[in-house]
Amino acid sequence: MFNSPVDEIKSRLDIVEVISSYIQLSQAGRNWKALCPFHNEKTPSFIVSPERQIWHCFGCGEGGDIFAFIMKIEGVEFRDALRILAKRAGIELRAPDRKLQSEKTRLYEICQWSSKFFIAHLRQTERGKKVKEYLKGRGFSERVIGEFQIGYAPRSWKALLNFLINKGYKAEEIARAGLAVKSERIKNSESSKDSESGTSKRGYLSASLLDKGGLRGVYDRFRDRIIFPIFDLSGEVIGFGGRVMPDANEKQAKYINTPETLIYNKGRTLYGLNKTSRWIRQADICILVEGYADLIASWQMGVKNVVASSGTALTFEQIRLIKRMTNSLATAFDMDSAGAAATKRSIDMAISSGMDVKVIEINKKDPADYLKEDYHQWLEAVGNAKSVMDFYFSNAFSSFDSKDIEGKKEITGILLPVIKKIPNKVEQAHWIGKLAQELETDERILAEEMKRSVLQERIRPRQDVPPRNPLPIDRIQNLQEQLLGFFLIWPRELKNLIEKTETDLFTNKENFEIFEQLKKYLERGRHWSMLSSGLKDFTATLGPSLKDKINLLTLKAEYALGKDFEDDFDENKIPYQEAQYCLEQLKERKIKDELKKLEKDIKKAEGEKDKETLKILTQEFRRLSQELSQLDKNL
Repeated sequence: MFNSPVDEIKSRLDIVEVISSYIQLSQAGRNWKALCPFHNEKTPSFIVSPERQIWHCFGCGEGGDIFAFIMKIEGVEFRDALRILAKRAGIELRAPDRKLQSEKTRLYEICQWSSKFFIAHLRQTERGKKVKEYLKGRGFSERVIGEFQIGYAPRSWKALLNFLINKGYKAEEIARAGLAVKSERIKNSESSKDSESGTSKRGYLSASLLDKGGLRGVYDRFRDRIIFPIFDLSGEVIGFGGRVMPDANEKQAKYINTPETLIYNKGRTLYGLNKTSRWIRQADICILVEGYADLIASWQMGVKNVVASSGTALTFEQIRLIKRMTNSLATAFDMDSAGAAATKRSIDMAISSGMDVKVIEINKKDPADYLKEDYHQWLEAVGNAKSVMDFYFSNAFSSFDSKDIEGKKEITGILLPVIKKIPNKVEQAHWIGKLAQELETDERILAEEMKRSVLQERIRPRQDVPPRNPLPIDRIQNLQEQLLGFFLIWPRELKNLIEKTETDLFTNKENFEIFEQLKKYLERGRHWSMLSSGLKDFTATLGPSLKDKINLLTLKAEYALGKDFEDDFDENKIPYQEAQYCLEQLKERKIKDELKKLEKDIKKAEGEKDKETLKILTQEFRRLSQELSQLDKNL
């Protein structure tokens, strides 16, 4: 029996398998390594240990167990990570007492029930059946409509509200889920009610319904719209997009969407990614389309390595999501459309992030149009995707006369800012050379002009998502942890060094306690070698936090050595030498700190003319100085 769902999940899931579904791992001895997904690096410093079931990045300092990884990479809290991993492990979590449920859990439930409500109205109402016929007329099959859980929001002010309130949810909660809207104006009308909606002919909530379940001034956000549920990466519904009906008033917005909530962050969500991530990894390229229908159409046509941005420019968080799976991006937006500015911002951010960007030319169509007309055209358009720089060059040179001085200025004004955003200097030089050749201009002149140019749109990470830099690691703390890690892996081989080590060398509280317990354990004649069961027996005597710390310490020690070592070694082999070096460095720092303190005490004794104290302090200063000199010789 397991003590908790956490223990059961850890027993069923292997950390290497889970992490490798997000990033590419390669084996390195007993461990696995990768480029860290949480900061930019060129040399892998992200290590996964299957023995310890932990991960750690030695570049930025992030690390932990399988739950810590999911929390970090998905940007979720522990409870959400628990839900994601439980689903992966095939474990059904027991529903907690309703009073103890978090607000986020309630929002997930509201979204799930709402999705079922919309699907039922698509399938079971007369208006819903007309919606389904419209979707089929656009080329969507019955299968794909069900696969993406497309629904219909009825033409009613409070149909969903009443449904959810009858399920036990409050109007305030429904509003916080983004499914209801609070009105600042209420009109109590005595006029006759619409039997289906309970509204007056003027469209306001009738007085008899205002107080039911806290409904005063609240109405459904989605009314008479085709509904596209938005999913997180684990497949949970977190929001909705509602498309206006084809026979609706022209003044209505074509799409309305759930606002940001506790569970839905638009800047960190890409529509369809829960289904398409596997195909993106397999194809090693991600196709970016504009809307929900475009993604579903592409999926139905067999091009499944696709995500939708919902018509807005990509954020750095979304680009980071894509880069976990591939470094190649192909955009399928109409570059001459009203959304061209957002498209160009997306392209610029992808280029500045070091991605290989292509453009799928769609000739003022979208994937949904291709599905309706001839899906082979879409397949052909995808296959003929151009390099984004080739696309920009082609458009610029076809729009302006490259022989005319004004034309040259326009062309360089378009292309130089784009080239400037390319982070790779070699690639930059290539495109500068190409531009110089096309314009019959000196490369050096263009390079100088590019340096002077001011980008109209500066590419910066969002303020709420600051760029990550590798964190500095305190050298003394690092030495302490490496030494303790060596002692924990090879206590038998390093027995003489352990005996020479004073406990107060470990200034960190946890390190101090582990070393103190280790010495006591070894004094009883217990020992082990190379992560054998003996280490597990020792860690079993400690608390959970110290067990986690030991896992990290031993992983750090292995990483410091750079490779695996056999059980048997002598004092001429690297682990012993490394441990001895760490010990001597720590002793040296301790002595230097003591000498600094003695210097102050000596000056004080001199000032007070305390000869007896001065004599004792001077003798101690000489002794430590000699000890330091001897250490320097060894080093």
